[in-house]
Amino acid sequence: MPGPEEMRAAVAEYVTALHRAYLAQADTFPPAVRGRMPLLGPGGPITVAAAGARNLHLIATREPLGPLRGQEIELTGELPGLTWALRFYDPVVTPALGTIDESAGPANAEVRQALGISTSIYHVVAQPGSGLTPHHAAHVGSSLASGDSAAARDFETIRSRVRGRERLVDELIGATTAGLPHASALLAKAIAPHNRAVDAAAGAPEPDPVEIRKALLEAVGGRTGWTPGGPA
Repeated sequence: MPGPEEMRAAVAEYVTALHRAYLAQADTFPPAVRGRMPLLGPGGPITVAAAGARNLHLIATREPLGPLRGQEIELTGELPGLTWALRFYDPVVTPALGTIDESAGPANAEVRQALGISTSIYHVVAQPGSGLTPHHAAHVGSSLASGDSAAARDFETIRSRVRGRERLVDELIGATTAGLPHASALLAKAIAPHNRAVDAAAGAPEPDPVEIRKALLEAVGGRTGWTPGGPA
């Protein structure tokens, strides 16, 4: 088994590869789309929390995690157009992580709660070994970028077709980026009231922001004929 320093180095390499692939994919999109992608948009500095429970969770957030305390360790990373800090947490540093049961699968919400993180840019679960390689990270980064660009395009289309409700769409973008599904559900219903598909997606016991966005996009006519517009 690798020691702590080797594991931290492997995680740092994984995060760098993920971000490099994200940036490479983002470079294929129009500037306004890139500017609305969560990892590249405006806001505070980015911190990636590497939290070890049964699984390894990588959570990117713009929330400040405060100064280093006790046995906390931080590494910094940088690529053209993106800088970040990588913080490491395990049950020794954060005892609440040791009480999380992941025998049935990753407990994403519980891990974020243990760290006190309420909003995230991305939350990736990586498996030490074959799942913690730069090759795997490149696939994850490209997938994240593709999903974020699709969301940016969809929201721009929705925004262009709900005149007078643009601010609600802006709030929906913020709620989706922050990982607040119930807030997203309420905003979607306000943007497209009385639409059955939107009501169904928003009324789910655990609303899925992606399904909410897709239903809202269809409610305003789909993406047919869409062309990139200016910044929202």
